Amino acid sequence: MRLSDGELAETVYIPEENRDTICISSQIGCALACTFCLTGQLGLTRHLSAGEIVSQVLVARRENIASQGFNIVLMGMGEPLHNYDNVMKAIRILHDQDGLNMSMARITLSTAGLLPEIERLAGEPMIPNLAISLTGATNEKRNQLMPVNRRYPIEQLIDAVRRFPLKHRQRVTFEYVLLRGVTDAPADALQLVKLLKGIRAKVNLIPFNEAEELSYRRPSDAAIARFQQALVDHHISAFIRKNRGNDVSAACGQLK
Repeated sequence: MRLSDGELAETVYIPEENRDTICISSQIGCALACTFCLTGQLGLTRHLSAGEIVSQVLVARRENIASQGFNIVLMGMGEPLHNYDNVMKAIRILHDQDGLNMSMARITLSTAGLLPEIERLAGEPMIPNLAISLTGATNEKRNQLMPVNRRYPIEQLIDAVRRFPLKHRQRVTFEYVLLRGVTDAPADALQLVKLLKGIRAKVNLIPFNEAEELSYRRPSDAAIARFQQALVDHHISAFIRKNRGNDVSAACGQLK
């Protein structure tokens, strides 16, 4: 989408069999500089306004979706909690009966782990689903991959998640990018099991979407399946994210 000042934000429409998904951006670029994400290479240009965030949903719905329902995920460009006020205003508009009248259960916000804002979110009267972009299961790995961990270490992040209010049967989603030789070993899976013990969680395993600008590689299918099985064997719900959008550079981590 071209914005009023000429800047561009990316929105991804994901058709599904039962309910479509619209992946929207909260910023132009991103300040967090995760090493496996192309958006992080851009740095941060600016926050998106609440109107610009909502407009992505309106345009995607107008262009692609007929009458069936859809989900919204704030997993596009940017760290949503870095743009807290505009993001929450947009979510309230989407939820309001005079807006799009969307259930909060159909809106998911993903964060790399900004702890003060997670705690602020926990106090909101209406809270979307929470997803945590985790990738590494130790401070050593996360420090290497996600610089935000140096400010908010993993044990503090997990403690905040444990205290986060969940509705009956609701779970926190943990997004874990599988990088060949970096985060995909059986030992990494066991570290993740240990980290999530006692948390009402599900894990989305995201095989790395390769790009010329990044040196990481996607693990083998066997390594991906082995990692998933290790989690399932320890009674953690784990799902492998279907690879979609690579042909138009719209897969997870490719928005640049």
